[in-house]
Amino acid sequence: MFSIFGVPVDAAYHLVSGFTGLLTPVLGGAAAVAVIIAFTMAVRILLMPLSLRALRGQAAAARLAPQLLALRQRYARQPERLQSEMSALYRREGTSMFASITPLLLQWPFLSVMYLLFRSPLVAGKPNTLLTHDLLGVPLGTHWLSGAGPASMPGAVFLGVFALLAGLCWLSARRGRLLAPPAAGAPGAATATGTGGSGLLVKALPYLTVVIAAFAPLAAGIYLLTSLTWSLGEREFFRRSAAAPARR
Repeated sequence: MFSIFGVPVDAAYHLVSGFTGLLTPVLGGAAAVAVIIAFTMAVRILLMPLSLRALRGQAAAARLAPQLLALRQRYARQPERLQSEMSALYRREGTSMFASITPLLLQWPFLSVMYLLFRSPLVAGKPNTLLTHDLLGVPLGTHWLSGAGPASMPGAVFLGVFALLAGLCWLSARRGRLLAPPAAGAPGAATATGTGGSGLLVKALPYLTVVIAAFAPLAAGIYLLTSLTWSLGEREFFRRSAAAPARR
């Protein structure tokens, strides 16, 4: 495999296939799925400090929305000054405008490895035995529009994954709004986060996960499903932790 992910994919293959072999006597055909879920959880545990920092960044951005709007209005014709003032505001709050997207960017290499792992017929010059494993009879290396098509049994399995992802995306967006303090809902605060076309784009962005899953192998969909479920758990943990001091 001649790519920058060659070594990571080879390492992931030996790790995933090794644990799959160990769990197969116990879990049978579900062993590979269980290992993918465990692999995803290990990645999320590794990134958890950054994820919680991102959630603090989202809460800070919601809290600062009125101030950011005021800065945009005040320095509308001075873009350099606006950028400087916004950066200073974020520094005073101990966060940055990029804090919320850092964990997503760091997850991308792991998702790429999972994608390559289940689309490559050969790994380290040998047949990729992981492609023989399945979920409900659907090979983990199968794509949604390949094989028998979306109206088949494999298509139904994919549609089930998409439905679960869409539901989790909706719930994640809804829970994310709970991070915003009451001040973020004040008049003008919505303008700071975008209205019109940009507002629709912001609302649609959480569902990008479903689009990615539609063009990825089933194994990558399982990775995304597990990761999004973990994100919801982190968000709930953060919300409860943030609310605890207020109740004292």
